[in-house]
Amino acid sequence: MLTQGWMWIAWPAFVVAGVLEVVVFAFVDPSDLHWLGQGWQGSREAVYTLAFLVFWGLTLLSSGLTLLLSRSPLEVNHGSSYVGERNADCVPDKGP
Repeated sequence: MLTQGWMWIAWPAFVVAGVLEVVVFAFVDPSDLHWLGQGWQGSREAVYTLAFLVFWGLTLLSSGLTLLLSRSPLEVNHGSSYVGERNADCVPDKGP
């Protein structure tokens, strides 16, 4: 389940980072970028790579937060929503 959870986070983040990369650099020329008042001395490829990694990191954070917030109270309190993976003392409420 842990691997599947990571893929639920990483794959959409990767796709969105790629789309952001295309959209941003359709309008921004890497040679026009300035950092702390000075022009960027690196290559265009370095700018593209660093931007992609930053976009991917931010979207990983967003996807991870979404997955964390989508957990049920049972998962938060007892570890898993799958019956076979629950703690032995986990008994779901029967309701009123």
